[in-house]
Amino acid sequence: MSEPGRTLPSSLTHPASDRLTRGVQHAGHLTCWSLATGMATAATDLILEPQTTWWTALWLIPWYLTGLAIPLWALLRAREKAAQQSDHDDAPPRHWDKAA
Repeated sequence: MSEPGRTLPSSLTHPASDRLTRGVQHAGHLTCWSLATGMATAATDLILEPQTTWWTALWLIPWYLTGLAIPLWALLRAREKAAQQSDHDDAPPRHWDKAA
């Protein structure tokens, strides 16, 4: 049995904002990994200078992927921030009551 007040993992529900947050995290991970892979392939190309025909196409793929992942992450992050902000739009911040 589970402890009182705790839910089992199978009964967890994920609201839309959690799915959006996970999407932002995945897009961020894709951005970081594709950038790291692009730097590694660029270093390999610079140091080893492979002369195979497939390498000339392969080493550019992570850079193209990075170029696609950055706008994807930015779009998802903007939607996430807008969703978080709309949740808090109902009440003005407390420090506004003290304004002159």
